[in-house]
Amino acid sequence: MTDRPVATIEDFDGLDIRVGTIVDVQTFPEARKPAFKLWIDFGDAIGIKRSSAQITVHYKLDQLIGRQVLAVVNFPPRQIGPFLSEVLTLGVPDEDGAVVLLRPDFKVPDGGRMF
Repeated sequence: MTDRPVATIEDFDGLDIRVGTIVDVQTFPEARKPAFKLWIDFGDAIGIKRSSAQITVHYKLDQLIGRQVLAVVNFPPRQIGPFLSEVLTLGVPDEDGAVVLLRPDFKVPDGGRMF
């Protein structure tokens, strides 16, 4: 068991987790911790959304373009310094706490909803 409260299927159904492809990435020098600014294409229904991600330990700018990632697309936007982050890009910590991005094993259509 975890230290989190038990979630219901309704809690899970309330999250809109989609796959998208990173189409642009830039450094984010204004961020308090090293981070990148990402532009992620979630397909025609959702479009391109922005996200800030602290993923500089394992990823370089040129490695991210074209990479598919998973993100929560129905959280409210969050202002991070001068940048408005519109989606929460998902990752898990490695053994040192650095973020490793979650992504599908195979290429899938952008905008696909996780279930």
